[in-house]
Amino acid sequence: MTNSALIVPAQQTATNTAELAFREAPKPPLTIANPWFWFWVVIILLVLATAFFLWRRWRKKNAVKPPIPVIPPHVRARRQLEDALAFISEPKPFSIRVSDALRQYLEERFDFRAPERTTEEFLYELQNTNLLAPDQKERLAEFLSACDLVKFAKYEPTEIELRALHSSAVQLVNETEPSPIAAEIGSTVAHQP
Repeated sequence: MTNSALIVPAQQTATNTAELAFREAPKPPLTIANPWFWFWVVIILLVLATAFFLWRRWRKKNAVKPPIPVIPPHVRARRQLEDALAFISEPKPFSIRVSDALRQYLEERFDFRAPERTTEEFLYELQNTNLLAPDQKERLAEFLSACDLVKFAKYEPTEIELRALHSSAVQLVNETEPSPIAAEIGSTVAHQP
């Protein structure tokens, strides 16, 4: 005797029927908006981003910046001469720094082209001006000649000689710096339209 089981499908309930109807319902076709619409949206966004970027750049460029304080030539020269003392144990670098500091000072202070000229050219041109007193011109000639000996002739001076060179440069800056009244008048004249 065989026992065969009869499989009877379960009856569908109302919720199952609604669920099946929902799943089997045809889906409406996806409608895509006009592609030109999206093209123009992207173009407008790019134009707005570019305008914003240019506006920010213009604002930064035209922003009021605090004025850069102008350091007077004699103050800058003293700082450079002070910094040169760190190289006192190395004669050539020390002499180059001290000489350059004084030449730049003279150029800025007297509007005189000192750094580009050789010592001989510089001293020759200086002799024909009233920028320095005769004794200052003589001391400057001795100073530059001593620096040239170290820079070009490989002379090895002692530390005492190097300190004397430094003192000579500082003394020349101190003697030729503008008086406070002249500096004040010069800054007032420079700021007038």
